[in-house]
Amino acid sequence: MFSSASAALAQVFTPPFRSVLWKSLGLTFALLVLMWIGLDKAIINYIAVPYPWLASILTFLTGFGLMIGLAFFIAPISSLVAGFYLDDLADVVEKDIGTQGRALPAGQAMWLATKFAFVSVLINAFALVVFLLPGVNIAVFFLANAYLLGREYFELASLRFRSLAETHDLRRRHRFYIFLCGLLIAGFVAVPIVNLLTPLFGTAFMVRIHARLTRDDHVMLQAGR
Repeated sequence: MFSSASAALAQVFTPPFRSVLWKSLGLTFALLVLMWIGLDKAIINYIAVPYPWLASILTFLTGFGLMIGLAFFIAPISSLVAGFYLDDLADVVEKDIGTQGRALPAGQAMWLATKFAFVSVLINAFALVVFLLPGVNIAVFFLANAYLLGREYFELASLRFRSLAETHDLRRRHRFYIFLCGLLIAGFVAVPIVNLLTPLFGTAFMVRIHARLTRDDHVMLQAGR
């Protein structure tokens, strides 16, 4: 597991991965700027108070609130944008480790990208709750993330080789190991800025984990005969 994580982390900084990172960040910040401008204008147009100083305070508070809110959306939006490139990155990793899957159909790739974004929204919302309520056990945050992220990135890697039913069966048979792998991915989510690398690391890592589990199952099957 740790050797696969180390190799995945090193690959995150290779040219193909850096290219996806810059493209996803560029599109993410462009979308955020457009959201900022649109929301700021919409809110300012609806602020109607009799005192200029009060309007200035409300404008400041609105801008501060937008900044906090948009910071919350950076990770989900970057996950959505990066999700459209993850299948290509999986292909790069497979060539590096000597395996070769098939590209996902466009519709399925889009659905997976949407799922990644949705899961990221849930994770970041939960992180916000944990931040606002320090009494909430941080362990719950990591356990939930480990399950969700381990499942999603493993399915991405497996669906390039298997049907959805076969993928679910493989994941059930190795659910505890995949959960432990998910804990490593959850570590990325917990660190601001570093969490933007989560889609890249998760893909490179789980492609390797899927290949390893496939080899292990094959060896066990041959031994059983």
